[in-house]
Amino acid sequence: METAEVTDILRGADRCPCGSGDTYGSCCGAILDGSKRAPTAEALMRSRYTAFCVGDVDHLLASWHPDTRPAELTLDADTRFFLLVVHGTSGGGPFDATGRVHFTAHYRTSAGKRGTQEEDSAFTRVGGRWVYVDAL
Repeated sequence: METAEVTDILRGADRCPCGSGDTYGSCCGAILDGSKRAPTAEALMRSRYTAFCVGDVDHLLASWHPDTRPAELTLDADTRFFLLVVHGTSGGGPFDATGRVHFTAHYRTSAGKRGTQEEDSAFTRVGGRWVYVDAL
């Protein structure tokens, strides 16, 4: 997304990039700013997708399991995600300890190349909150 688009999203009234249909402020924005915990593995995955869209490296690292989290993370400024498709979930509900989310993230580069990243992600709870473990 262009800087102006990200700024508009971060104001909170625009639709959330995760595709839920809610506004950013009441959806992933509340998870990214720490005012709300992700209630499900899918909600955390959507917030992580949104973090990629708006460049929130801090949220990506904080929501990553400490055993699999990289020491640092640099996002590719040339890649812009524009569509998230959730294919399905397994577990990951409010009363589950683990979960999986299968999704495809669509992106394009500044050169106009389009691509997808399909992933089946594993999530678990640490200290009562959902974290991303790794891709299966």
